[in-house]
Amino acid sequence: MFSRLADSASSLSAALRKAFKEPRVRRAGAALFLFVALTLLVAFQFYPERVSLEVGQVAQRTIKAPRSVVFEDRARTDELRREAANRVPKMYDVDAKVLESIKEDIGEVVSAVSLIMKDQNRDQAAKETAVKEVLPFALPPETVRTLLELPEGRLKQLNRELNGLVEQIMGPPGVRQEDIANAEKALGDRIGLLQLEAAEELFARMLIKHTLRPNSFYNAARTELLQREAVEAVEPVKITVRTGEKIIGEGEVVTQEHIAKLQAVGLYHSRLPLGTVLGIFFVVLLLIFSIFYYLYRQHRAVYLEPSHLLLISVVIVSVLLVAKFIFAVDVRQWAGATTQLGYAVPVAAAGMLIAILYDSQIALMTVIVTSILTGLMTDNQLRFTLVGFLTGITGVYSVSRLSRRGDLVKASLYVSVAAVLAALAVGLSTGTPLRVLLPLGIGLGLVNGLLSSVLTNGALPVLEYFFGMTSPVRLLELSNPGELLLKRLLMEAPGTYHHSIIVGNLGEAAAEAIGADLLAVRAGAYYHDIGKLRRPYFFMENQMGHDNPHEKLAPNLSTLIITSHVKDGAEFARDYKLPEKIMEIIEQHHGTSLLNYFYQKALESDQKDVVNENDFRYPGPKPQTREAAIVMLADSVEAAVRSMNQAMPGQVEGLVRRVIKDKLHDGQLDECALTFRDLEIIAAAFTRVLSGIFHSRVEYTRERQEEK
Repeated sequence: MFSRLADSASSLSAALRKAFKEPRVRRAGAALFLFVALTLLVAFQFYPERVSLEVGQVAQRTIKAPRSVVFEDRARTDELRREAANRVPKMYDVDAKVLESIKEDIGEVVSAVSLIMKDQNRDQAAKETAVKEVLPFALPPETVRTLLELPEGRLKQLNRELNGLVEQIMGPPGVRQEDIANAEKALGDRIGLLQLEAAEELFARMLIKHTLRPNSFYNAARTELLQREAVEAVEPVKITVRTGEKIIGEGEVVTQEHIAKLQAVGLYHSRLPLGTVLGIFFVVLLLIFSIFYYLYRQHRAVYLEPSHLLLISVVIVSVLLVAKFIFAVDVRQWAGATTQLGYAVPVAAAGMLIAILYDSQIALMTVIVTSILTGLMTDNQLRFTLVGFLTGITGVYSVSRLSRRGDLVKASLYVSVAAVLAALAVGLSTGTPLRVLLPLGIGLGLVNGLLSSVLTNGALPVLEYFFGMTSPVRLLELSNPGELLLKRLLMEAPGTYHHSIIVGNLGEAAAEAIGADLLAVRAGAYYHDIGKLRRPYFFMENQMGHDNPHEKLAPNLSTLIITSHVKDGAEFARDYKLPEKIMEIIEQHHGTSLLNYFYQKALESDQKDVVNENDFRYPGPKPQTREAAIVMLADSVEAAVRSMNQAMPGQVEGLVRRVIKDKLHDGQLDECALTFRDLEIIAAAFTRVLSGIFHSRVEYTRERQEEK
């Protein structure tokens, strides 16, 4: 039974190992790692000393303040500010045109009735009918008949009296819509005091009821302004908590005041609602899908290699983990510092690392995702997302063309400046007080640049080691003359060393001219002939007056010795753990070129009938990259120019072009991405460098030498 279980476990383990070797499974594993890590970092707080309480709960233990703090009781402050705002009366504006319009309406009705009364062409019945038609309201027939019998001028006097009453009632502060009924009643009471006849009084009351309307209107803007001023005049309510003071005792019911004190001393951790957690879950899922889909569409080679996906995931998670520690720093002793910590998040480190290890496009996508996640971690504060994005793109473009070690230092300075400027700009736009913004914005911006630089420099060697990557910084280190292998080359094969330096100069100029990887070309040129360390004196540049051993060897044996320096160089590269890029250049820098000297020598021998050209060629492979092809051309051109008796500028250019043409016709450049235009630019770059090295010199006579 135990043997069967052991066999089953062994089979399962073998199946899992086999499955994990599948690229799809490993890519899914990288995505799962990124999803789980980001969800945990964004959605949850990792502070075990904090408590999670809600208002109305019963405290299970006594909690005392670990530090002294003075904080604002926002709940009480908000309550006082609401009360102050509610005490501000509503503001109304009186429209004078409304009163004039009412008086005009009254006058029009009175004038119309007066004209009918004076019309001699109408009998009594016609006048009554005409009055009913002009009145905007209905009156009993008896009232109309009585109005027509009033003495001349009585209606005009009534018009003046009504205008006076309306002016009294509708004067400041005016009549609001909700006060219309009261105003109408007040006017009715005053009309009753005029001692009018019943018909006149009814006519006056109906006329007022029909024409009366509000002339005082609510001014929302002025009311809100006064409320805002009243709110701003309320001073924040401050509460002092001293070290060791009991915040809440065991068995006590939690109140909002307890929660406020726990938050102030940093002991409160509220539980995220399930909906918020689900929202974060889907946002993280969408961001991961976005970056993976972008890599699938735009950088297929990176997407297809699971280790690359894992590296990018590790970089993003590491930067956000650093951000988590930054947010956990206790800075409550500095006023306002807690709300500004997001300015110190080194998003630029993620961009710089990916830009150095891959390219600026992937780095920009990484910066966008990391910036958004930083905003989520700071309670959806857009200002930290914006600052992270600005510093991130600054870091990306400041390291996109690394050519010397000092560029990393400059990059950190650029990031610091960008962080300071972005923090100040965003802080001002969000209304942060200058007394808080200036010291914290500048200080945290400088911290951002420093952290970005430290993380980039510290993480690069680790990522290179674990993921087998080669960064420009590593190539810069390998180009240092103090490197052990280069020192050996200088001491044991000095001619090869100096040849490699010139090849490096030629290759660097050509790579810069066509936009190839300058650092890879330089380092590859320095190490391309390290295989000659095994038999240095079999190579012309290292003989320096010694006899040429090839004169005593058969051409086939000489060819075998010369071509073996490529294989020997690859072995040295593996022993010294040189990057894959350098090893490829070492293996490809001769391609399948023909050793023409030994081939011709073999043809001149007695056994020329059995000579096979392929036996006198390098084993290859041909250059697969532009960088390897540049080193091949630089190597061949330098050797050819060095063999010239007197290098004149025109001769140098002709020889350079002839060497490049020969390599092209021999098919050595068939498998790399160099174009004819690139070859023309490379030829010009080689000629320019060689003209400076092999320039003509003045021949000094003995007399001139003696004068010196």
